[in-house]
Amino acid sequence: MDLSLSKLPWQAQIGAFAVVALGAAGGFYYQFEMPAVAEMEARRTQLVALRKDITKGLTTAKKLPEFRAGVTDLENRLANLRAILPEEKDAADLLRRMQSVAVQSNLDIRSFKPNPTVTKELHAEWPISLELQGNYHNLALFFDRVGKFTRIINITGVDIKGFERPSPNTTITARCTAMTFVLLDPAAKGGGRGRGRAGGPPPPPGRS
Repeated sequence: MDLSLSKLPWQAQIGAFAVVALGAAGGFYYQFEMPAVAEMEARRTQLVALRKDITKGLTTAKKLPEFRAGVTDLENRLANLRAILPEEKDAADLLRRMQSVAVQSNLDIRSFKPNPTVTKELHAEWPISLELQGNYHNLALFFDRVGKFTRIINITGVDIKGFERPSPNTTITARCTAMTFVLLDPAAKGGGRGRGRAGGPPPPPGRS
């Protein structure tokens, strides 16, 4: 059977061309245009996300000087804190400083005994037992000078006894606890103690 379009009526030929054209258009749309539209929409979504990231980055960049100033301020505050709360226990250094102040106050340090630390959340309390000899006035001078140390030292548990046979410069003996503090290293888990020496030197001899 000969199905040549030329033998069909012109109306049928136009209808056949229309069907073929619509089929071709539909095939082109589903084969090419729909994937292109989907890819364009995906790229548009990516572009919106990138623009948001760029805006966020520019905002952060504008705040960078402020962040740097904040870091510098925190570093300065940490340096000041370390002067008040050292990270290390150095009994020898503390003894030298106290001996120097005791000499200035005309006192003898008869005993200097560091005790075990008591761990707190961010610091450790480090009590040191002291025994001093001198007179009331010089003892008060000593306590006042120790209170002016950059490092925090609290004097507690003061027990004063007078001599039965006092000399002009030695009328009392005083026992007390010098409580100082050690800044804990956050990286040292469960340490609870400073990084320096845990013990201390033997009690210093008195002046002759």
